[in-house]
Amino acid sequence: MEKYVGYGYLVLVAIGYIITARRSRQKARVAGTSAVKAFANIALTFLAVFGLVGLIEVFVPPTLVERFLGADGSLLPLLAGGLAGSVAAGPPAAAYPIAASLLNSGAWAPAVAAFIVSWTLVGVVSLPFEAKTFGWRFAIARNGLSFLFALLIGVLMGVVL
Repeated sequence: MEKYVGYGYLVLVAIGYIITARRSRQKARVAGTSAVKAFANIALTFLAVFGLVGLIEVFVPPTLVERFLGADGSLLPLLAGGLAGSVAAGPPAAAYPIAASLLNSGAWAPAVAAFIVSWTLVGVVSLPFEAKTFGWRFAIARNGLSFLFALLIGVLMGVVL
């Protein structure tokens, strides 16, 4: 069923381009050019991410994933997932294939949830740029609160799942 979702999106986009082309071929051409450029910009990143997923699945034994991110009755795996997501760099959508690989290797779902949320909300890599723009106090407060929310969401996922 999940593979058909992508086809559904493609059909909707095709319909959108057909409607746009009927109204203005120039706008449809500009939209198509923009789409190709956006795809080219992100394609290399996703290729690298999927390559990383393959490396993780081959070289990182599931016992290691379970040791650091598995359910062991403590909150340490939750912290490890949050910290790993906090230092990760790349587009937020790249977190999902990596998270799926971690789950398949035995990671605890709340730790993976904290990983995904902290990847999206916490920016350790971009902290100096954020601090330069908004000031250190703001940047550290925002990142700290975001990290705490990532952990809270992880805990809530544990309750729900």
